[in-house]
Amino acid sequence: MSREGAVLLTLIVYKVCLVAIGLYYERRTHDGVDFYLGGRKLGPLVAAVSASASSSSAWTLLGVSGAAYAWGFSSLWLFPSCVGGFLINWYILAPSLQKLSREQGSVTVTEVLATLGRGTTSKAIRVLASVIILASLVTYVASQFQGAGKTFAETFDISSGESILIGSGIVVLYTMLGGFWAVSVTDTLQGLLMALTSLILPIAALSAVGGFTGLADGLVAAGDESLMSLTRNLPFVSAVGFVLGLLGIGLGYPGQPHVVNRFMALADTRNAVKNARRIAIAWAVVVYTGMILVGLCGRVLYPDLADSEVAFVTLTNSLFSPVVAGVMLAAVLSAIMSTADSQLLVAASTVSHDLRLAEKSRLSPIARSRLVVLLLSIAAVWAAVLGSQEIFSQVLFAWAAMGSAFGPLLLVLVFGGRVSARMRFAAILVGFLSSVLAFYLVPVESAWKGGLERMLPFFLSLAIALVGAWYSRRRS
Repeated sequence: MSREGAVLLTLIVYKVCLVAIGLYYERRTHDGVDFYLGGRKLGPLVAAVSASASSSSAWTLLGVSGAAYAWGFSSLWLFPSCVGGFLINWYILAPSLQKLSREQGSVTVTEVLATLGRGTTSKAIRVLASVIILASLVTYVASQFQGAGKTFAETFDISSGESILIGSGIVVLYTMLGGFWAVSVTDTLQGLLMALTSLILPIAALSAVGGFTGLADGLVAAGDESLMSLTRNLPFVSAVGFVLGLLGIGLGYPGQPHVVNRFMALADTRNAVKNARRIAIAWAVVVYTGMILVGLCGRVLYPDLADSEVAFVTLTNSLFSPVVAGVMLAAVLSAIMSTADSQLLVAASTVSHDLRLAEKSRLSPIARSRLVVLLLSIAAVWAAVLGSQEIFSQVLFAWAAMGSAFGPLLLVLVFGGRVSARMRFAAILVGFLSSVLAFYLVPVESAWKGGLERMLPFFLSLAIALVGAWYSRRRS
């Protein structure tokens, strides 16, 4: 059997298992709460690993390793940023959101944001939040499908468009079948595979370059002094902007609906949050350390790659046998699928539950949700084929937009802040619009682009939410 055939067979077996999981969990999906939150019965392992895998998309395996390949040691700032985001989510947000969503009976993050203390809701907030989620997630899911395209194109003799169709078809199938249960269980398996790959591949890559000493010597021999600098040898002001931009990625974690809904679904048992927290943070340390090492080693072993984001795939195909390489490449598709399926489910809940579209149709709520998943997938495939092919920047745009719109307000609300509907609306709108304006108006070559796009919108939105909470306390 050829190398391509062995890799393909391994991937097929893996994906058949995922579809089988979707078929099994279809029997456990009876109503909207089951389809969107798994009946609020997720155990710590499933909640922790599925949330981690959902937050760590193709951006983590391909984008982070690609950034390390291109930037060298300055990519190390991604580690405190991303692991710091996990700490914010699991230590600050998770315990309070789990309790708040149960008290309110909220099924979606939008419902948490739109529900006032007395149980009334604001239609304007629902619509605004839903529009932001749909716009951001179509972009986000499209980038995941592009990650599948890059992986297949580097491994098999097929076009990126065909690869996108294959990967998206599998995701849509098991997401439509089993809903949240299927997504969470498959995401757990995929997250564990990502962690295993993040252990094995860096060890093999380090061995190939001669250990940490060989890695450092190889980067020096590359002849690019910026690879050895923590700030890419930028001038002081630009270096500050560069570092703040990377650290700002961590602020986006509380605002990702497809991640924090796992906190809402976590079973209300003793030590559930504590146990899940330990698992999630350990996972983050392993995966982000591993991917930075993969990119750095890739720069030494293959210094002339035209696309830095294929460093992961190139190392995998060169260092391992076909069967092992197939498992490793399945990890890339796992990263893609574990994020895309969760995002499609959130988008479906946005249309069917939050916007309550097609409520008068003859379709059941679950059937409507499955139809929405299919339609949104078609839109994402279209955007993936026609859009920009750079995963790193696309994901960060969608990440920052949702993170700035929802994260600050959500953090204030879970700590008991009573914010009026108008101030909630303003916090969401300002966070989103300022992020979009920074993305389009700040030049790409500006070292301050990341900070202005991710940190400034977050703190503007947070300031509005805090003022709203202060004003409400003063009135009461």
